[in-house]
Amino acid sequence: MNDTRRGMAAMVLACAIWGLSPLFYKQLAHVQPLEVLSYRTLWSLVFFGLVLAVQRRLRELSGFLFHNHLLVGAAALLISINWGLYIWSIQVGRAMEASLGYYIFPLVAVLLGAVFFRERLAPLKWLAVGLAGAGVLALTLGLHLVPLVALSLAVTFGLYGLIKKRIAAGAVISVTGEVLLLAPLAIGWLIWLWFGSGLGADADDIRTHLLLAASGPLTAGPLILFSFATRRVRMSTIGLMQYINPTLQFLCAAVVFGEPFTQWHATAFGLIWAALALYSGQAVLEERAIRRASTSVGTSGTV
Repeated sequence: MNDTRRGMAAMVLACAIWGLSPLFYKQLAHVQPLEVLSYRTLWSLVFFGLVLAVQRRLRELSGFLFHNHLLVGAAALLISINWGLYIWSIQVGRAMEASLGYYIFPLVAVLLGAVFFRERLAPLKWLAVGLAGAGVLALTLGLHLVPLVALSLAVTFGLYGLIKKRIAAGAVISVTGEVLLLAPLAIGWLIWLWFGSGLGADADDIRTHLLLAASGPLTAGPLILFSFATRRVRMSTIGLMQYINPTLQFLCAAVVFGEPFTQWHATAFGLIWAALALYSGQAVLEERAIRRASTSVGTSGTV
């Protein structure tokens, strides 16, 4: 398996974990979103620290942060905003809008790829992007709302992916640096909750604290996979593969949480899946063409 295929496999797995995460965060609806975010940050740091310790790479972290502190700081800020909005949307019954945000994200990723990396799409792929955009627009207009949460999720995650593309470091080191920079803020917020307001999670609620601890590996795993994928797969491909995530999120919202599914949702999903079919078909044709070209070169070079 080559690097591109490994990157795509990592992206699929990451999206599956993200897509099913509403089931997890709904179990923490009784805990304040910023408190969940703080625990999520700290337990992620613990998880990453253990990974680096096992790999005997902890010493690399200080040098990495010294040379990349601005980019890592920007990435940390963007991902913390994204995490916080997502947790809040699940807790207050807006999982459907969160899924809309991750449907919009691929369009943002395609735009960023075209602007910053000069990535080009075949006409059929542009048609796929257009159909997906029409689906999102139909849903937005049909529901008569400005999806601020959805747009914020899409933009912050798109910019996060863009920055990750520019950070010359492995996935584990990179994300560990992000949560390490966020850790003082998380600790400060938890101290204020416990001693300043008295509104922190019940210390005797073992189940809640086990769930909060589990948010570490649940966060770290897909982020490592995402970082791995962004360094091996085109930004436009990353964006369109991301549809796996909101599809699963939507199913959680509609089937498990019972959020409404209207005719506008049906229209949007029809357009989006048509777009995916077009994109996948074009990708298969391009891959076959590359294989034929490689075979032809290999044959012509044979004595």
